Amino acid sequence: MSLDAAAPPIAEKRADLIVPLGIIGIVLMMVLPVPAPLLDALLACSIALAIGVFLTALFIEDALEFSAFPAIVLTATLLRLSLNVATTRLILLHGAEGHGAAGEMVEAFGRFVVGGNIVVGLVIFLILVVINFIVVTKGAGRVAEVAARFTLDAMPGKQMAVDADLSSGAITQEQARARRKFLEREADFYGAMDGASKFVHGDAIAGLLITAINLIGGLILGLAAGLSLSKSAETFSVLSVGDALVSQIPALLISAGSGIVVTRSATGEPLGRAFTTQLLGRRRVVGMTAGILTVLGLIPGVPLLPCMLIAGGLVVIARRLGNERKAAVSTSILAGAEPKRATGEEIDGALAVDLLTLELGYELVTLADPARGGTLLERVAILRKDLASECGIVVPPIHVCDNLQLNPGAYRVLLSGNEIGAGECRAGSLLAIDSEGRAPEIEGERTKDPTFGLPALWIQPRGREMAETLGYAVVDHATVMATHLGELLRGAGHRLLGRQEVQHLLDVLARRSPKLVDDVVPNLLSLGDVLRILRNLLRERQSIRDLRTILEALADLTGQTKDPEQLTELVRERLASHITSRVKGLDGSVAALSLDPRLEETLRRSLRDIAAGAGGALDPDLLRGLAVSAEAAMVKFNVLGAQPVLITPPDLRRYVRAIFERKLPQLWILSFRELEAGAPLRVLETLSAVSSPVIAQQGATPS
Repeated sequence: MSLDAAAPPIAEKRADLIVPLGIIGIVLMMVLPVPAPLLDALLACSIALAIGVFLTALFIEDALEFSAFPAIVLTATLLRLSLNVATTRLILLHGAEGHGAAGEMVEAFGRFVVGGNIVVGLVIFLILVVINFIVVTKGAGRVAEVAARFTLDAMPGKQMAVDADLSSGAITQEQARARRKFLEREADFYGAMDGASKFVHGDAIAGLLITAINLIGGLILGLAAGLSLSKSAETFSVLSVGDALVSQIPALLISAGSGIVVTRSATGEPLGRAFTTQLLGRRRVVGMTAGILTVLGLIPGVPLLPCMLIAGGLVVIARRLGNERKAAVSTSILAGAEPKRATGEEIDGALAVDLLTLELGYELVTLADPARGGTLLERVAILRKDLASECGIVVPPIHVCDNLQLNPGAYRVLLSGNEIGAGECRAGSLLAIDSEGRAPEIEGERTKDPTFGLPALWIQPRGREMAETLGYAVVDHATVMATHLGELLRGAGHRLLGRQEVQHLLDVLARRSPKLVDDVVPNLLSLGDVLRILRNLLRERQSIRDLRTILEALADLTGQTKDPEQLTELVRERLASHITSRVKGLDGSVAALSLDPRLEETLRRSLRDIAAGAGGALDPDLLRGLAVSAEAAMVKFNVLGAQPVLITPPDLRRYVRAIFERKLPQLWILSFRELEAGAPLRVLETLSAVSSPVIAQQGATPS
């Protein structure tokens, strides 16, 4: 990109220079003499600025559309005060010299606007000061103060709402960032408006004092210049009143504009449209107003003509509203009779499917509402972060919504629109889980933990302390759903990973190891092959967070084979340290099941027969007995609080995994090479080829 293309437009450059220089010039006017013609032009600019600000305040739809208003108020106030000082200097120095000596604009307001009557001019000036100082400025300042206070008080709740929408997947990260920026601008704007109202308040007081100074000082200087008392009073009174009016009218417009800006936050549309639609938009109100005016005009002494003219105009508006309503009803009837045509955007929107959705029955909806104390969305956000740290994948935003077709306390988890898990909670109850199966009986409704299928009870909240004392793990509904959701996502991690997600992970790694990523993808393996390998790891709940080690292994091993399945096995061996750390117990040993040597030989013979095309299918009774034996051994792992593991030879690992994949997905199938060399192995049971397990001698054996 060229420097010319990156440079800001010429108009912006000029504005960046003109505005600061203009403000400096405003300040200099307080100390430097200003010629009368230039002063007239500047007074006209002040009036034009006030009119422009007032009209802008009328036509904006949202207060933040005029976010520069506080700064403009300060600049306009500074301009009026500088002009007051400049006109005061001209009035006191040259006011006695004759017509136009102190500027045409000031004298025109003093003579033409008030008809040359000094008393009338002073009265009008005082009335404008009262209106501006007591009514408009004070009211606008109060509104700005309250708006600033309420906006700041509501900031935490609004921020939590943005975080909740982000956690539920209703908005993206960019949209959340934009909303937070909008909230910051809103708070800054109303805080600045509270201060800007003080500028207008002080300007009204300064105008009153400057007028008094002009009157008294001009009278003294006129007498000193040789003018008579009457001539001096007439001359300087006209000029002082003209100066007061020419500055007070813009001040009144700015004050009114300030009040309009801070009081229009609820309309959401231009003020003129709001007046016509909300004040004259109800036929009954308009008709009743016309009737009351008609009755008022018939009272003796009340002028009949204006009342009847206004009433007639309101009757016309009421009839037009009635005709518009009939037309709208007819249009709606016709629209209801004709089939609705969907737009292209609506059709495209109907094609979209949320990757992850959590549907709630109506009794559970409050759990997703932070305003009512719900913590589900917060737990979902924490869960996404934990899964990124544990599994190495970025879980997409989860769309949390209600579903009236579910039972009141039911919930379900959808992946690409398909249910992958469901559960049900009891209203007003807590779930007490007997994780070890040895806790004594307590009062409650028997059930099973939806996550792990452990025996559990629905108990009343008052029995929580007793249940925890007896060894139960007591959790609320949000914890039940978050735990269940986390376990479902761990099991479905390979389905959450796609090409786009893998590319994102590679891009993150490339920031630290660009050479490694470039060497592997696409030089050695395609993105699809890397995706298959990572999915294979996630399918067996192995973390891919250490992507650097995985790619280093692929870079070293692709010379041996290009088969993703074989590469997966070799990569698992490179991840031995990580795998071992996840299955170690508190004593540092690995508790596991093993296979009887005779069963291992049977499995190898079956594999050889399959490879030779001579059958090789195992006896169904053997497989059934093997699964039953392994399932019975799960109790020992639950007691130890350890991850269930079955150790096999490397050549049988994939085959054994296929046997247990559907029946016992929680059982990790590891080969000896996937354990660190120094890790002690404690065999809990040895699974034999018969239907009952052969209890092995327990103790520590080298891996």
